This record gives sequence, structure tokens and C-alpha cells, in this order.
Amino acid sequence: MAEPKPTFKIILGSQSVARRNILAEMGYEFEVMTADIDEKGIRRENPEELVMVLAEAKAAAIILRLKIEDYKVDAEPTLLITSDIVVVHEGVIREKPTSKEEARQFLKGYSGDHVSTVGSVLVTNLQTGKQSGGLDKAEVYFHDIPDEIIENLIDEGVVFNVAGGLLLEHPLTLPFVEALVGTSDSVMGLPKALTEKLICEALTS
Repeated sequence: MAEPKPTFKIILGSQSVARRNILAEMGYEFEVMTADIDEKGIRRENPEELVMVLAEAKAAAIILRLKIEDYKVDAEPTLLITSDIVVVHEGVIREKPTSKEEARQFLKGYSGDHVSTVGSVLVTNLQTGKQSGGLDKAEVYFHDIPDEIIENLIDEGVVFNVAGGLLLEHPLTLPFVEALVGTSDSVMGLPKALTEKLICEALTS
């Protein structure tokens, strides 16, 4: 007889619609909490270090707002999932664009070129305090993106909500994606395989 799967609850520490959709696709039910931190106040020159320290800061901020003692005595563990992602283009870290001009600069730079994404996932077991984290990378190669498409994306405004203004899955962007090295869920901010692995690790004592 196979051992029964452990039961647990999940808190997704993110307001990202894409991450919510990915976690739901993975078959999980969860509640959402957001970390109110100043991401721009946390700086690292290395993208791998930056995304991991941001995922850790998000987890710490959410844990501060919780009655953590309640989770320690709960019958089943609760896992808090936090993550972060940046786009790296020509060696420069790109986070969410803060103006139309910056978004335009980012997107014009990607046209006929390629970008890398570096993402982190951190799973915290609120019952035991155990944390498991990891990194995932992907590369996206683009055909030339017409100026009209870039302006439409900017006018729509959704590019301001994502790292580097990079919307792989958007119907305006998708026709201009030449190749993807890695997985689309990684580019969208929550790599499924890594998340599953870290959930398993966080549940083992």
C-alpha cells in the first residue's frame, strides 16, 4: 500500500495573477497574502543573490504579521511560498518598469535579441520553521518586435506589473517569441518543478 500523501495548507505570498494561476494549475488550494516591503530598498549586484534575498524578505515580512504560534501547534503544517524574478538583458538587471519611457526602452532592447530570467522560490514550513529555497533560469529569444506592438503593450499598462516588462504569454508578445530555453512557468515567476521539489523538502523534517 502506498503511503498517504501528507496534508498541508498553502499561503502564497504574492499578488501576482500569473503565480496564482500557476499554483492553481498545479492542483493546489491556497490563500494569498502580500508582503509589504520596499523591494527597491534591497539591492544586490548579482541577480541570483537579489531574487533570493527578496524572497526571504517577503517571507519574513509576512511571518511578522502572522500569529506564528498558532501555526506551530496546528494539526497540519502550513507552507508559505514566496518568490521573486528579474530579467537580465545585456548584463543589466531589469525589474518592473517605472515609466512609459523605461518600459519602451526595455521592450525595444528585447526586439531581435534575447533575455534571461532569474527566479527564486522559497518555501517556509510555518509549523517547523524549515525553509527550502532554489533558483530557476530561462532564456527567451525574440524576433523583431514592431513599434506599434510595443506602444500597444505600454498603453495597456500590464507591462508595469512584471519584471522587465516581459510578458511571455501575452497575445501581443507571443507571436514574436522565436525560442524559449526553459519553461514558460519559470519566465512567469513560479517554476512548477522547482516549487514541487521545495514543497516536498519543506515537509520533511
